Amino acid sequence: MINIIAILMFFISFFGLITSHSMIKSIVFTVLMESAVILFFLSLGFQSGIIPPIGVNLENLEHVADPLPQALMITAIIIGVAVTTIKITILMSFFRKFKTTDWDEARILSHHHEEDENNND
Repeated sequence: MINIIAILMFFISFFGLITSHSMIKSIVFTVLMESAVILFFLSLGFQSGIIPPIGVNLENLEHVADPLPQALMITAIIIGVAVTTIKITILMSFFRKFKTTDWDEARILSHHHEEDENNND
Protein backbone atom coordinates (compact mmCIF):
# COMPACT_ATOMS: atom_id res chain seq x y z
CA MET A 1 0.00 0.00 0.00
CA ILE A 2 2.79 2.44 0.86
CA ASN A 3 4.49 1.57 -2.43
CA ILE A 4 1.40 2.70 -4.34
CA ILE A 5 1.21 5.93 -2.35
CA ALA A 6 4.89 6.64 -3.03
CA ILE A 7 4.47 5.98 -6.76
CA LEU A 8 1.37 8.21 -6.92
CA MET A 9 3.17 10.92 -4.98
CA PHE A 10 6.11 10.73 -7.41
CA PHE A 11 3.97 11.01 -10.54
CA ILE A 12 1.76 13.77 -9.13
CA SER A 13 4.90 15.72 -8.24
CA PHE A 14 6.36 15.02 -11.68
CA PHE A 15 3.20 16.34 -13.33
CA GLY A 16 3.30 19.41 -11.09
CA LEU A 17 6.95 19.96 -11.98
CA ILE A 18 6.23 19.82 -15.70
CA THR A 19 3.18 22.11 -15.57
CA SER A 20 4.48 24.61 -13.02
CA HIS A 21 5.35 28.13 -14.13
CA SER A 22 6.82 29.16 -10.79
CA MET A 23 10.39 28.40 -9.80
CA ILE A 24 9.33 28.08 -6.16
CA LYS A 25 6.74 25.44 -7.04
CA SER A 26 9.34 23.62 -9.10
CA ILE A 27 11.63 23.41 -6.08
CA VAL A 28 8.76 22.14 -3.91
CA PHE A 29 7.79 19.51 -6.47
CA THR A 30 11.37 18.24 -6.77
CA VAL A 31 11.55 17.92 -2.97
CA LEU A 32 8.29 15.96 -3.03
CA MET A 33 9.68 13.71 -5.76
CA GLU A 34 12.79 13.04 -3.68
CA SER A 35 10.60 12.23 -0.68
CA ALA A 36 8.51 9.83 -2.77
CA VAL A 37 11.61 7.97 -3.93
CA ILE A 38 12.91 7.68 -0.37
CA LEU A 39 9.52 6.48 0.88
CA PHE A 40 9.36 3.91 -1.92
CA PHE A 41 12.78 2.44 -1.17
CA LEU A 42 12.15 2.34 2.58
CA SER A 43 8.81 0.63 2.03
CA LEU A 44 10.47 -2.01 -0.16
CA GLY A 45 12.78 -2.99 2.70
CA PHE A 46 10.11 -3.01 5.41
CA GLN A 47 9.39 -6.34 7.08
CA SER A 48 7.09 -6.89 10.01
CA GLY A 49 8.61 -8.36 13.17
CA ILE A 50 12.25 -7.47 12.61
CA ILE A 51 14.39 -5.83 15.28
CA PRO A 52 17.08 -3.18 14.92
CA PRO A 53 20.66 -4.47 14.90
CA ILE A 54 21.70 -2.37 17.90
CA GLY A 55 21.93 -3.57 21.49
CA VAL A 56 20.48 -7.04 20.93
CA ASN A 57 21.81 -10.54 20.91
CA LEU A 58 22.88 -10.97 17.30
CA GLU A 59 23.12 -14.75 17.37
CA ASN A 60 19.84 -15.18 15.48
CA LEU A 61 20.29 -12.98 12.40
CA GLU A 62 17.00 -13.99 10.76
CA HIS A 63 14.97 -11.34 12.59
CA VAL A 64 17.51 -8.50 12.50
CA ALA A 65 16.97 -5.57 10.14
CA ASP A 66 19.49 -4.82 7.43
CA PRO A 67 20.84 -1.31 8.22
CA LEU A 68 22.24 -0.63 4.74
CA PRO A 69 19.00 0.54 3.01
CA GLN A 70 18.26 2.86 5.92
CA ALA A 71 21.78 4.27 5.85
CA LEU A 72 21.51 4.88 2.10
CA MET A 73 18.19 6.68 2.52
CA ILE A 74 19.62 8.87 5.31
CA THR A 75 22.42 9.75 2.90
CA ALA A 76 19.84 10.53 0.21
CA ILE A 77 17.98 12.82 2.62
CA ILE A 78 21.17 14.72 3.50
CA ILE A 79 22.12 15.13 -0.15
CA GLY A 80 18.55 16.22 -0.96
CA VAL A 81 18.66 18.92 1.72
CA ALA A 82 22.00 20.19 0.39
CA VAL A 83 20.75 20.27 -3.21
CA THR A 84 17.53 22.03 -2.14
CA THR A 85 19.61 24.64 -0.32
CA ILE A 86 21.61 25.26 -3.48
CA LYS A 87 18.38 25.53 -5.52
CA ILE A 88 16.98 28.12 -3.12
CA THR A 89 20.25 30.07 -3.15
CA ILE A 90 20.26 30.15 -6.96
CA LEU A 91 16.58 31.17 -6.93
CA MET A 92 17.31 34.06 -4.54
CA SER A 93 20.19 35.25 -6.71
CA PHE A 94 18.06 35.02 -9.84
CA PHE A 95 15.18 36.86 -8.16
CA ARG A 96 17.48 39.68 -7.05
CA LYS A 97 18.73 40.07 -10.60
CA PHE A 98 15.50 39.70 -12.61
CA LYS A 99 12.71 40.34 -10.03
CA THR A 100 10.64 37.30 -11.07
CA THR A 101 10.13 33.65 -10.19
CA ASP A 102 8.13 32.79 -13.31
CA TRP A 103 9.94 30.50 -15.77
CA ASP A 104 8.54 32.17 -18.89
CA GLU A 105 9.31 35.70 -17.73
CA ALA A 106 12.75 34.56 -16.61
CA ARG A 107 13.48 33.12 -20.04
CA ILE A 108 12.47 36.39 -21.73
CA LEU A 109 14.38 38.57 -19.25
CA SER A 110 17.44 36.36 -19.47
CA HIS A 111 17.36 36.55 -23.27
CA HIS A 112 17.06 40.36 -23.15
CA HIS A 113 19.90 40.51 -20.63
CA GLU A 114 22.14 38.48 -22.95
CA GLU A 115 21.27 40.77 -25.87
CA ASP A 116 22.11 43.84 -23.77
CA GLU A 117 25.49 42.35 -22.83
CA ASN A 118 26.23 41.53 -26.49
CA ASN A 119 25.30 45.06 -27.56
CA ASN A 120 27.60 46.56 -24.91
CA ASP A 121 30.57 44.57 -26.22
